Amino acid sequence: MQWRALVLGLVLLRLGLHAVLWLVFGLGPSMGFYQRFPLSFGFQRLRGPDGSGPVGPPEGPAWLHRPRHGTEGRLETPRGPGPGMCGPAHWGYALGGRGCGPDEYERRYSGAFPPQLRAQMRDLARGMFVFGYDNYMAHAFPQDELNPIYCRGRGPDRGDPSNLNINDVLGNYSLTLVDALDTLAIMGNSSEFQKAVKLVINTVSFDKDSTVQVFEATIRVLGSLLSAHRIITDSRQPFGDMTIEDYDNELLYMAHDLAVRLLPAFENTKTGIPYPRVNLKTGVPPDSNNETCTAGAGSLLVEFGILSRLLGDSTFEWVARRAVKALWNLRSNNTGLLGNVVNIQTGHWVGKQSGLGAGLDSFYEYLLKSYILFGEKEDLEMFNAAYQSIQSYLRRGREACNEGEGDPPLYVNVNMFSGQLMNTWIDSLQAFFPGLQVLIGDVEDAICLHAFYYAIWKRYGALPERYNWQLQAPDVLFYPLRPELVESTYLLYQATKNPFYLHVGMDILQSLEKYTKVKCGYATLHHVIDKSKEDRMESFFLSETCKYLYLLFDEENPVHKSGTRYMFTTEGHIISVDKRLRELPWKEFFSEDGERDQEEKFVHRPKSQELKIINSSSNCNRVPDERRYSLPLKSIYMRQIDQMVGLI
Repeated sequence: MQWRALVLGLVLLRLGLHAVLWLVFGLGPSMGFYQRFPLSFGFQRLRGPDGSGPVGPPEGPAWLHRPRHGTEGRLETPRGPGPGMCGPAHWGYALGGRGCGPDEYERRYSGAFPPQLRAQMRDLARGMFVFGYDNYMAHAFPQDELNPIYCRGRGPDRGDPSNLNINDVLGNYSLTLVDALDTLAIMGNSSEFQKAVKLVINTVSFDKDSTVQVFEATIRVLGSLLSAHRIITDSRQPFGDMTIEDYDNELLYMAHDLAVRLLPAFENTKTGIPYPRVNLKTGVPPDSNNETCTAGAGSLLVEFGILSRLLGDSTFEWVARRAVKALWNLRSNNTGLLGNVVNIQTGHWVGKQSGLGAGLDSFYEYLLKSYILFGEKEDLEMFNAAYQSIQSYLRRGREACNEGEGDPPLYVNVNMFSGQLMNTWIDSLQAFFPGLQVLIGDVEDAICLHAFYYAIWKRYGALPERYNWQLQAPDVLFYPLRPELVESTYLLYQATKNPFYLHVGMDILQSLEKYTKVKCGYATLHHVIDKSKEDRMESFFLSETCKYLYLLFDEENPVHKSGTRYMFTTEGHIISVDKRLRELPWKEFFSEDGERDQEEKFVHRPKSQELKIINSSSNCNRVPDERRYSLPLKSIYMRQIDQMVGLI
């Protein structure tokens, strides 16, 4: 009888423990948090597009099939394991757990984040930036980048013009200093910001025999010059006194000079899609490639549009917008998807892969952000259509993140014409997409997708450049200090205020400190498993990665408290969203020599490159009330976005 009593006691104890877990870890009452985070995902082992790999359920794993639409238009997926059940493989392994239920990470991250710890992490993020920036200035300036292991500077590879990994980015124009300007301002370092701006004005020139990628020069250099100019000329000065004595719009003139040197890329193309590279002195090289990626050609509108509206010269916005429309018109009639590489002369798709990563990522991002800044309805219409195609053909898995049958959602790479799966990997650039989903209010899906990338980070202490979700292993092993996961973490925290994302940021900070810090800065991880390093610190580490980490923990930052509405470019440069950017300053110059574009919309095509400065303090007209988001979004996030862009 004693052994029976003992067994009964153990059973009751186990039931009691399960009841506690049921209440504490989100299976019962909410506990006041925005969302549950059951991070031990129940993924099935998936069969690859060639039929190789482990076999899934009889009907096939959900990720290998396009979603089906039910009778009421709701997405349906093939049946997977029942609720609460795990398949043969699951992402608990990536997180270090071994079961289907809550693991150590959920227990760890479900609590609050003390103010003292937040301040400590904020200071750590600032210190990370300062360590990298100071070492660049001491050992690398005026060259473009810092080699942090050997404490040297790096510029273009003159000996090997085919070294595009270096030469596409480095133009011999002090890239890291230029790219970091607005980070100095956001961190409140007015003295160093003013010193850096004067250095840029006095030492940086674009009259260089450098062949650079149009996209990289635009987002890293042009965007930073415009952002810093707006910070200097902002009458409110929310970040402290960032004014420059006797400043005479020099950064804006420099931005104009650079943009004019990039304009030859848009000439002599039969489609209007620009060449990928230009020489800053001589224009398009004679042996220039006629193939370009969609993101590179279609992600210029934000910077070119801001420049046009500040100058009152429509040239730059017109050529960038023409390129976007040309790419958009080449999308598949069947799926609505775009490929990732196109011939700029023929319009033929050389790369037919459609996904959310390299080659396409910022194209989608800038459709939405162009609308937020400029209020052009066609940008929103293109984004809405693109997002619908993404949801219809790229998104695989069950409809809801945390409930229902089938695999958790994932966005895969497909053929742009058929929607069929092309491979079983994702790349680290795709980690930006949860942040974009936050901007449109699709927060639940953003939470789920973000958890997928964070699971990979937890396994390796970094995001490998390419990860095979079928094999659950990296395909490409390096990590160049990219910011995309940090950016999405920051935006999700702003949307949910869930302390989980502060814990994520702390994990990322600690991983960077542990695995990438070297003698003179932070180094690229050559191999995310053995943590071997490459001697390179790309400029986006200071302009984006450190900035988003700092803002994540700095709740009192003027970005969050000043009342000014801000948006970040794809390079993380901060731009205040105001109504003046929604005006077309060149409207007054419209005349009979204007033309109509293919959509019969009146377009002014300027005859000269005359520089016309529009004063930063000029007033602007009220934005029309009819410019509203038309996606069926959750009303609370819908309202937040409308407030951000000044629509209500």
